[in-house]
Amino acid sequence: MAVVSQQQTLRRSVSFSGIGLHSGNRVNMTFAPGAPNSGIRFRRLDLEGKPELEARVEQVVETNRSTSLGRGALKIHTVEHVLAAFAGCEIDNAVVEIDANEMPIADGSAREYVRMIDAAGAVPMAEAREPYRIKEPIELQVGESIMSVFPHEHFKISCTSADGGGRFTQFYSVELTPDKWRKELAHARTFCFFEEIEYLYKSGLIRGGSLENAVVIRDDAVLTNEPLRYPEEFVRHKILDIIGDLSLLGRPIQGHVMAIKPSHSANVELVKAIQTQIRKPLVAAQTFAPPPLQPIERERPVPSEKPAVTTTVAPTEPLVRDGATLDVMQVMKILPHRHPFLMVDKVTRIEGNKITAVKQVSIGEFYFEGHFPAHPIMPGVLQLEAIAQVAGILMMRQAENAGKLAYFMSAESVKWRKPVRPGDTLVIDVEMTKSRGKIGKAKGVCSVDGEPVSEAEVTFMLIDQ
Repeated sequence: MAVVSQQQTLRRSVSFSGIGLHSGNRVNMTFAPGAPNSGIRFRRLDLEGKPELEARVEQVVETNRSTSLGRGALKIHTVEHVLAAFAGCEIDNAVVEIDANEMPIADGSAREYVRMIDAAGAVPMAEAREPYRIKEPIELQVGESIMSVFPHEHFKISCTSADGGGRFTQFYSVELTPDKWRKELAHARTFCFFEEIEYLYKSGLIRGGSLENAVVIRDDAVLTNEPLRYPEEFVRHKILDIIGDLSLLGRPIQGHVMAIKPSHSANVELVKAIQTQIRKPLVAAQTFAPPPLQPIERERPVPSEKPAVTTTVAPTEPLVRDGATLDVMQVMKILPHRHPFLMVDKVTRIEGNKITAVKQVSIGEFYFEGHFPAHPIMPGVLQLEAIAQVAGILMMRQAENAGKLAYFMSAESVKWRKPVRPGDTLVIDVEMTKSRGKIGKAKGVCSVDGEPVSEAEVTFMLIDQ
């Protein structure tokens, strides 16, 4: 199936009525078309002013057995199945109107919501859909949940589900498309273990729960009002939840998510980690240009009683030139970075469009305090930063670039091959592959003891100060 490159919304409004899983309240719900770039928005018709909430991770207020959004007194509970339906069907913009504080649970899956979307129809919009392609691996653990995401051409999820005793352990992996979403995931129902029911009910949850909208597991038996819809229905529902929670990023993802015993809390933390990765180039964008060069006085009169003569002051030889080596003090004359973000200790070779630099990785580096205390490893993103800084030095080899700022714009073909540990000498080799106008591209390889540990292609843009 071809990748949809344009945003989509609904052709018309469509409605459904049911009860909330946790509240047990009756709720009327309508899916309505949304404006371009507005995302999925929830509107409470039962509150004064009909306030709205956008489905973004910043609005998450609770993740106990479901995902709830809120702002002040405004709350909307159990949004994950509805969000999964929109994400799976590739609907980018829509308004969800409800007259209570929770989504109707329907049959415990996303099937009814998909039917609503298909009945409403999809309409392409002029605005482009902009998926985020994962740049580097992310790994985290929340309680028993272990979540990872790796670079991938499409959106793929591999998940292992099990209870605390290892019962009903299931694994499923799928590369998501609208067709696979409808056939392989959307019908998977929510489930719980029998021994959890009393606790959940006393906690004010599942007051609308029944075998009409959930599967109950008791010992080795499965209690359900119909046969299981898939052999691995439980783990497929976990993937359904992941899709809904990850849509809180506000844009599609290109990456391979690997989840072990996922939870809504862990899903949301993964969204936050991806959001941090997206923002990192903006927050950590560093300039690579030297301070403005002072004008060189070419000629000046020499005081004398004799007839005045003029002397020419020879221009200072540029630091960045073929055959030059640079110590850290010279590097700091070129790069604006300072401790702890200076990733270059010295430059050992400059030759044409190639440069080699060195970074001594000591145990005193600031990042080892938390990455990781018992297993210190230099973060891959800082190896990428080292490549970018060395490339920035090489760009200053051209005289016309002197006094300009080089902004790190993007990184492609990023690969991390081996961990870099305290005591290693990181050698950074960079080759400029393109320099046209204000845009430059370079390929960098980091190595330790002659073995490549990471590599990337980086892009820069030059701007005047």
